[in-house]
Amino acid sequence: MSSSPAAPTPVASAPAAGVTARAAAVVPNPNAPKVLVIATGGTIAGVQNAPGTLGSYRAGTLTAEQITASVPELARYARVETEQFSNVASTLVTPEMWVKLAKRINVVLLRGDLAGVVVTHGTDRLEETAFFLYLTVRSNKPVVVVGAQRPATGISPDGPINLLSAVRTAASPKAVQKGVMVVMDDRILSARESRKLYQRTGGFDTGDMGMLGVVASQGPEFFFAPVRRFGERSEFDLERVDTLPKVELTMSYPGGTGQTFTTNPKGVVVATTGMTAAENATYRALRQTGVVVVTSFTSGENVNGGGGGGDGPPPPARTDTTARRDSVARPVVAPVPPNVVAQHLTATKARILLMVALTKTNDPREVQRIFNEY
Repeated sequence: MSSSPAAPTPVASAPAAGVTARAAAVVPNPNAPKVLVIATGGTIAGVQNAPGTLGSYRAGTLTAEQITASVPELARYARVETEQFSNVASTLVTPEMWVKLAKRINVVLLRGDLAGVVVTHGTDRLEETAFFLYLTVRSNKPVVVVGAQRPATGISPDGPINLLSAVRTAASPKAVQKGVMVVMDDRILSARESRKLYQRTGGFDTGDMGMLGVVASQGPEFFFAPVRRFGERSEFDLERVDTLPKVELTMSYPGGTGQTFTTNPKGVVVATTGMTAAENATYRALRQTGVVVVTSFTSGENVNGGGGGGDGPPPPARTDTTARRDSVARPVVAPVPPNVVAQHLTATKARILLMVALTKTNDPREVQRIFNEY
């Protein structure tokens, strides 16, 4: 008797082991605050071809409903609503998507019954999206961006506990007026300072500054708060903005000559600890054409006003066209627009702030004011 070929092993669509039993043990809190979970994709929504292994996975596979259903404990702390914004790996997130996401969050936070918003996101670009929202969400209600370093079907996934911590933070009155936050590994990080240092759990940090608190067994506990402008104090209104100005990101290095462009962007951010003479000349020439140039210390930790490169030797002294004794007119050397310096911002975040700033002004002095305040 011949046997039929074995059917292929079905791919799990969601981590189901133990979820049903846990859900039965949860008593929902009908008086809990409402929290909207907006899903964008990423590893937190990732599924493996061989679930329960250390193998590869497909980011952005599970839906918002599947992600939240896998954490029934959410019902103890919030009445969760879900919305699917996108479902992609975060490397596919674009600045245009940032604008749409920020606009959507600004709209939903007008709801009087909504305590806060959680955005699930891939970790490769999580810090950039979170910082853009920090600058452009004009509400003091909590917005928390959360991700995972392990896929939902992997061994010991971190997504469920991260999501639970994020929702508890977004639902907490203590989180009001703290700006957009990143919650990962039981830590509450300011979106201004959060950065991905490595790909294992615990891989998000804030450098010297920016950890606001922790999510303990009793809930979020805050010990610090950001002091720069955000939320209701933000001046960035995206209502008439659909596309952000083009800003390039470059690196300074020994022997470098600086980046030139066939078509100049609106702005350039240079990651540098100090420029070569040739780099100084290149970026000075760009500034003279109207390109706004920002220097950012490579580590993102520098706070000195003159750090991040500078201009090297001063330009030649200004002359005028007044006729001299030999009747030879001397040309006027136009003043060079100043360089803008980023304080305690990585170059990637300095680029985002410059993109947003250029929606309001291309005056480098005004841009410097914005960098000083945000």
